[in-house]
Amino acid sequence: MPPASKAARETAVDVTALLERGRTLAMPVLRAAIDRLAPPMDTVAAYHFGWIDAQGRPTAGDGGKAVRPALAVLSAEVMSAAPETGIPGAVAVELVHNFSLLHDDLMDGDEQRRHRDTVWKVHGPAQAILVGDALFALANEVLLELGTVEAGRATRRLTTATRALIDGQAQDISYEHRDRVTVEECLDMEGNKTGALLACASSIGAVLGGADDRTADTLEKYGYHLGLAFQAVDDLLGIWGDPVSTGKQTWSDLRQRKKSLPVVAALAAGGSASERLGEILAADAKSSDFENFSEEEFAARAALIEEAGGREWTADEARRQHTIAIDALDAVDMPDRVRDQFAALADFVVVRKR
Repeated sequence: MPPASKAARETAVDVTALLERGRTLAMPVLRAAIDRLAPPMDTVAAYHFGWIDAQGRPTAGDGGKAVRPALAVLSAEVMSAAPETGIPGAVAVELVHNFSLLHDDLMDGDEQRRHRDTVWKVHGPAQAILVGDALFALANEVLLELGTVEAGRATRRLTTATRALIDGQAQDISYEHRDRVTVEECLDMEGNKTGALLACASSIGAVLGGADDRTADTLEKYGYHLGLAFQAVDDLLGIWGDPVSTGKQTWSDLRQRKKSLPVVAALAAGGSASERLGEILAADAKSSDFENFSEEEFAARAALIEEAGGREWTADEARRQHTIAIDALDAVDMPDRVRDQFAALADFVVVRKR
């Protein structure tokens, strides 16, 4: 039987409900983990997750898309285990993801996340670092306190993914100070920074449910390429996204001189727009007035990236990585319902607007 079309999957699978299920199942355990932190780290973490405002008052904040928890819970069902089997994995992955956000926001100088001031802006750089470190430690605690062989295997995969994530952030920072980065280098960086943790999220529930290494590795292949598709879309939103939807400044990635996929692809394309873009970005790197550039100046750079083909290439790459992710599912024996839900989550990643 041929795989369901994207349109059919969208009809059959309620992705919003799937994301909400992962969030709902993980939230009580995530809150309990945060409650273990010593003051004021517990409060700072609660602010980061959107549970309270800067004055400590409860809020109904947006805690993010919850793709990773949804994947972790869903992956348990590959083994016909209860979705709840994947909860410790969902929480652990979400803790590591947010550890990286806290540190990345500080390193990148980002002042806004999810339509609010970032933690370092409100509580200071020291708290952003400490709380990030604490979340990473909690992630390992949540898994290891299960005390099972499967928990040990899951923890090993999580720590490997975390190391790759950190490698990716280091690459990202180093690329900001280089005139040129190859497309291959950019994809390697994004595979580390985004693909590794989504790969872990896609397999960790299955590992907790007793999956063998071959099954886990194949689910990780799905998640890795889903991560590359996810990041390609993020790169498009980082330049052309609507600030009302993304919660970030206009031309966010251009303001940070990020060598994201649209920029790298445009510089590698050749032609007059590509050459002009290269000249402008090289001059920007030496400019003492870069932070005072106008909206029009950033818009002009974005227009050159698009003219050189960077926007179209990145959109095509997102679709290509999406296809590889979907195809990887064929190598795993799982209920059709679960396969359709994995595919629908992948579809969501490449059509989102934030």
